[in-house]
Amino acid sequence: MLEWREYIEIFTAIIVIVDPLGLLPIFISITADETERERARTAKVAVTFAAIVMIVGSLVGGPLLRLFGISIASFRVAGGLLILILALAMLNAKISPSKQAPEEAREAVEKENVAVVPLAVPLLAGPAALSTIIVYSQSTPGWGIKLFLILSIIVVAFITWIMLRLSNVISRKLGQTGLNNVTRLMGLILAAIAVEFITGGLGQLFPGLK
Repeated sequence: MLEWREYIEIFTAIIVIVDPLGLLPIFISITADETERERARTAKVAVTFAAIVMIVGSLVGGPLLRLFGISIASFRVAGGLLILILALAMLNAKISPSKQAPEEAREAVEKENVAVVPLAVPLLAGPAALSTIIVYSQSTPGWGIKLFLILSIIVVAFITWIMLRLSNVISRKLGQTGLNNVTRLMGLILAAIAVEFITGGLGQLFPGLK
């Protein structure tokens, strides 16, 4: 059984790493040619598919690691490094290449259907998000943590859907500077989580470091 602050940390990590606010400019850009009804459908499909991908990751991530003989400690370090790269990009108010490469961004503008790719995967449910969820799913034995992860993913997906539906309003209110500042703050929180992952994994791999 985890302490309440650990549950808060897990939920915070998921919503920060999904980063719905940081996604708003991209969503507005690649759905610029869609009608309001089409954009609503795109947002719904994107968050639904992303939530399914993350939920599946929380359930099968552990068995997959064991299948390939990868220890959770090693995965914590690797996942932490990936999250740190994403956090550093967020601190610079940029999209990390682990979420979307420049070539993918150009291709996304030309795609007719952007809900699943690139919105759901990899922008919402990217490698860093999946790594985080898998690490947390294996942090405590039993189904309690997995159920909490599933609930957190559903809540975050719902929040993201609302923000995408209100993307134009939020962007006008905050402006690009406001969005960038929020993204930088989330990047700082994410960097701290990444360091926790890395130090925790190294502590398991090299007990002498403790």
